[in-house]
Amino acid sequence: MDRRSVVKFLLAGLALPTPLIAYASQAVRRVSVSRAQGSTTLLFDLSGPVIANSFTLESPPRVVIDLKRAVLAAPLEGLVLDGTPVTAIRSGKTPAGDLRIVLDLADAGVRAALRPLSANGHRLELQLTGQPAKAVASSVVTPTAPERPVAKRNRDLLVVIDAGHGGKDPGAVGSKGEKEKIVALQIAKLLAKRIDAQKGYKAKLVRTDDIFIPLRKRAEVAQKLDADLFISVHADAAPRLTASGASVFALSQNGATSSMARWMADRENDADSVGGGLNVKLHKDDPMVAGVLLDMSMNATISTSLDLGHQVLSQLGGVARLHQSRVEQAGFAVLKSAAVPSILVETGFISNVNDCQRLHDTRHQRKIAEAIFAGVDQYFRQRPPADSLIAAKVRNESA
Repeated sequence: MDRRSVVKFLLAGLALPTPLIAYASQAVRRVSVSRAQGSTTLLFDLSGPVIANSFTLESPPRVVIDLKRAVLAAPLEGLVLDGTPVTAIRSGKTPAGDLRIVLDLADAGVRAALRPLSANGHRLELQLTGQPAKAVASSVVTPTAPERPVAKRNRDLLVVIDAGHGGKDPGAVGSKGEKEKIVALQIAKLLAKRIDAQKGYKAKLVRTDDIFIPLRKRAEVAQKLDADLFISVHADAAPRLTASGASVFALSQNGATSSMARWMADRENDADSVGGGLNVKLHKDDPMVAGVLLDMSMNATISTSLDLGHQVLSQLGGVARLHQSRVEQAGFAVLKSAAVPSILVETGFISNVNDCQRLHDTRHQRKIAEAIFAGVDQYFRQRPPADSLIAAKVRNESA
């Protein structure tokens, strides 16, 4: 399901000497980066003892550090990552509420080792060693070739936009024969145009015409392109014709958050039955280990997706009636990517006469597209990838 390999290895959990239970939440007070003799070291200065767990993933390659009951009290945006195998560093919360720090790596060939340091208070050291295979191969031919992290500085953030349904799958149908697949594509194109108009962003449409694409193939587009976000645009029907308003959904691995969310996920997932579905296999020598790591990665992605969804939902509330005031969750097949934060936006119910009329109004479609982009932009301005042009802009604005 990825273009390198699913998972490389699992680092065992590290327990610092003092039991966690006796302590309140601790803070990461300082993060520093140093380079020496082909290795990169990140030091995390803590206010007290924590339990730290780490693991690595490939798709794209990342190191993930979970700090039990910890909070981040140090900025990550200003860290100088030039000349290191780290292309970006960000933080978030796990479903359990623990601090999660994620390092994006330039290549899967980098090895990572996390260990506690007893000197100078409570500290964690993450050491990254080994040159990526691509870098080694290129250095034989061109020793002075620039390193990948430098080449990727100030990159555009890539947002993959999926217009729901298409081709032989019309999606929901309105009372006068209006088709969801047409409305979804119209709004998706407007959203892509708005994203491309903003410096620092780039959009990619999964489909640009009335064609059928299996659900998981849509998510794979984002994964293969190493996208920063995946947004699926819809305008579904509801069991009750009076149901109206926009909604935002994220993936759930533990059941739906409401009966409506479950119903809509089942309805959207049925789209694959039109084209026979798509089997996706997890390639790994040890399927149990691969499954555990995939779950860990998925939980991190879902947490990020919920943060993004809240921003988009908040913006949608300014231009349209909301069906739900919270981001709902369910098992949407199109959102099942372990690598890319993904949300599904229901722009309204085509089964509702008033919603259907608004959804076919070009001015309303533009407002919806603008609101979705505003949520995306607000999300990235709060946590921009360090190697992106948006991160550079945020640093300049705060200087």
